[in-house]
Amino acid sequence: MKIGFIGLGQMGKHMAINMLKSDAELIVNDMRDDHFPEFEEKGAKTTTSLAEVVGADIIFLCLPDSQIVHNVILGEKGIINYLRNGQTVVDFSTIKYTTTLEIAKRLQEKGVRFLDAPISGMEKRAIEGTLTVMCGGQKEVFDEIMPYFACVGDKFLFMGDVGSGQLTKLINQLLFDINAAALAEILPMSVKMGLDPEKVGEVVNSGTGKSYASEFFIPRILKNSFEDGYPLKNAYKDLISAAEIGANLCIPMPVLGAATSTYQMALLKGHGEKDKGSMIEVFEGFLGVQYRS
Repeated sequence: MKIGFIGLGQMGKHMAINMLKSDAELIVNDMRDDHFPEFEEKGAKTTTSLAEVVGADIIFLCLPDSQIVHNVILGEKGIINYLRNGQTVVDFSTIKYTTTLEIAKRLQEKGVRFLDAPISGMEKRAIEGTLTVMCGGQKEVFDEIMPYFACVGDKFLFMGDVGSGQLTKLINQLLFDINAAALAEILPMSVKMGLDPEKVGEVVNSGTGKSYASEFFIPRILKNSFEDGYPLKNAYKDLISAAEIGANLCIPMPVLGAATSTYQMALLKGHGEKDKGSMIEVFEGFLGVQYRS
């Protein structure tokens, strides 16, 4: 069995390395060759050319956003131009639901099987191979790909038809996004009122206000560290997807709308390269305080 992996970013690099557990022949692709020596040392082939990956029986992708995934698969120089009947494409990326449906339709027309399989978990879990994988597509294809999912994760959920994986990931991400925005708004208030930031953090992370967002971001905010999480400018795509779905289906989401405004303010303030914890700097600026140790 020959497998290809496109995208060696923060998550993809570690996932591709873990794919070596499958004992399949592996070829990896990225626009940059920074990580190629590590893969070559482990016996994997490397290439910057998409045309060299398409000979694989199964092609995995882990890319930053909808437009890049669209270009890599359906673009003028995309892999769809080289794929053959019977191959399988699995997309680990988090992208728009509508883009996923378009990709699935075009691949099906060529006889290529497709799974949308977005992942949940930070870089640490990608390294450990303990990610959660949510899948949409055909159940028999999901079952066939399971040994490869087992290389990168420890929880695999078949959610239904194509696009169901992306919708499930979106639900999870939106709740996380709201929690992160809430921390940015409320924690500076505690300092403004004269409370000790570290003690407030202890209470939140041992009480009913605790969330994965609070456990991850509060210790980092206290240390003035905003580089460990996913860049804010990339995370914003989830909010765009939700707004599109809400508008099309007339689904009111007022809390999410308020959280979206927080993300927008942070992006306009130039925090796009930082992680979601950096949104707190917007409200710290309003109140003239800092939530730090």
